[in-house]
Amino acid sequence: MKQTEQWTSRLGFILAAAGSAIGLGAIWKFPYIVGTSGGGAFFLLFLIFTVVIGLPLLLGEFTIGRSTQKEAISAYKAVAPGTLWHWIGRLGVVTCFLLLSFYSVVGGWILTYLVKGLMGQITGPAYDQLFGTVISNPTGAVFAQLIFMLITSWVVARGVQSGIESANKYMMPALFILFLILMFRSLTLDGAMAGISFFLSPDFSKLSSQTILYALGQSFFSLSVGVSVMVTYSSYLAKNESLVRSAGSIVGLNLLVSLFAGLAIFPAVFSLGVEPTAGPGLLFIVLPSVFEKIALGSLFLWIFLALFLFATLTSAFSMLEIIVASLAKGEEKKRKYLSWLIGLFIFIVGIPSALSFGVWSEFTIFGKSIFDAMDFLVSNILMPLGALLIAVFVPLKMKRETLLHELNASTSAGRKLFVLWLVLLKYVAPLAILFVFLNLLGIL
Repeated sequence: MKQTEQWTSRLGFILAAAGSAIGLGAIWKFPYIVGTSGGGAFFLLFLIFTVVIGLPLLLGEFTIGRSTQKEAISAYKAVAPGTLWHWIGRLGVVTCFLLLSFYSVVGGWILTYLVKGLMGQITGPAYDQLFGTVISNPTGAVFAQLIFMLITSWVVARGVQSGIESANKYMMPALFILFLILMFRSLTLDGAMAGISFFLSPDFSKLSSQTILYALGQSFFSLSVGVSVMVTYSSYLAKNESLVRSAGSIVGLNLLVSLFAGLAIFPAVFSLGVEPTAGPGLLFIVLPSVFEKIALGSLFLWIFLALFLFATLTSAFSMLEIIVASLAKGEEKKRKYLSWLIGLFIFIVGIPSALSFGVWSEFTIFGKSIFDAMDFLVSNILMPLGALLIAVFVPLKMKRETLLHELNASTSAGRKLFVLWLVLLKYVAPLAILFVFLNLLGIL
């Protein structure tokens, strides 16, 4: 059954898809990977790989979804009936389910920090102890995770237009406005140029094979490709809208947010003499200590947490949507109860992750906490595997005429760009993903 809902406009689609892509990866993971991987050289590689690897993969998912006008599982069945290729869609659904189960835990942490920020309870100097208290409090962590999932379920239950598109039309512009405010304040600090230089001046002596592989991995993880979310989102796009322009806009917005994140964080970090190699604790431990030393620092910290919450929620919407759409199969009357039911299941499955830094901290899987084990499974195995399969599927199973039509490659220049895209998707992307895959598994 074809989708009964559509985005009201290309802008609505772009904002929703960009919202899916701009989440933890762009605002939390990207800055600390830049900080630990040499700064400007990593950022330059990330830009190149996003265009050469991420963009072709994104267009690949778009062609599957828009050509079939079906959700992830049914889309693969329509392209390759009677085969096992639909398991790519099933893999995407399972991946998003598991990802959202622990992603919602981080969303709960952000909600907790937002409330504490409003109440003036984010105070130093022991920010590491505060973070430890937040994540180890079983009642607080589980309750905050529940609130995050209730918000996500409520938006998705309202539908594609009234829920996801409407929420993104407000949240994405608000995210950019908050980023601009924060970035302006950061850039006006004394000594901010040192942070700008670290972030934007490539020092190729800092490059290593590990840095290159990290940049490769970040380039397609940051665009939300590999889990068939973009297959589902593009199935709601009208046939007269340009996939190429839409993909270009989404990539551009994603790179812009990555740039904003760097310019908001590194000038402030360097201005106050903090090491940029803080790792995952950058948001919850290092940044509060940085903002503490800035005039109106509490306000700017709250602004940062608010935009971080917006980005986290817009990504969560897309993860829940692919699951709901795959079960509803275009029957919108099922959407409401499925959104709440699946949201509840995800919350329950995520409870062990929420408790893995507290009462269940001694329970480990292959030496990792439950949260870290789930993260490893999704980020290091399921997502790269999905991206690899999609890169193989599109050139192998989709008809060339369909691809040409969907990408509107009717002119001579258009056909040349089409051939370039197909070569990148068919040969370059699989090799790059395979290298990242092997590196993440510790084989390389």
